[in-house]
Amino acid sequence: MTTTPRAEKLTLFMAEDEEGTAILLKFLLERGGYTVVHAVDGQQAQTMIDHMPPPTLVLLDIMLPYLSGLQLLAHIRQKAEWQHVPIIMLTADSNERDIEKALAAGANDYMVKPFNPRELTARLRRFVKVAS
Repeated sequence: MTTTPRAEKLTLFMAEDEEGTAILLKFLLERGGYTVVHAVDGQQAQTMIDHMPPPTLVLLDIMLPYLSGLQLLAHIRQKAEWQHVPIIMLTADSNERDIEKALAAGANDYMVKPFNPRELTARLRRFVKVAS
C-alpha cells in the first residue's frame, strides 16, 4: 500500500483586536487553506510569538491594545527564527508616516482596511510562492 504525503497546511499568525474583522479574516483564510493562529491584543501576540514556531505568514494590525503592531513588528524582526517570515500590516491606519515606519522596520507589505478579500488573498499567495 502506497501512501501519498499530504500537503502541509500553511500557518498564518494574525494579531487583530476587532472581533468582526477577525471572524471575517479567519473564515476567508481557513477557506483558502491556512491554519490561522489568532491573538486578540498585542500582549497576547507577543507571548504567542515567543512560544510558537515561525508561521508561514503574519498579518498585523497596527492599532492593538497593550502593544502596537509596530512594536510587534520590531519584536518579530529581532527573533532569528522569524527573520524571513513575510509580514503584512493590515490596518485602518493610512498615515503615511506609519506606512513608512512599518516598511522600514521590516514589514513586507501594507494594506489599509477596509480591504478587498481577493486582493488580500492574492498578496498572501505571492508571499507563499516567494517563500517556496
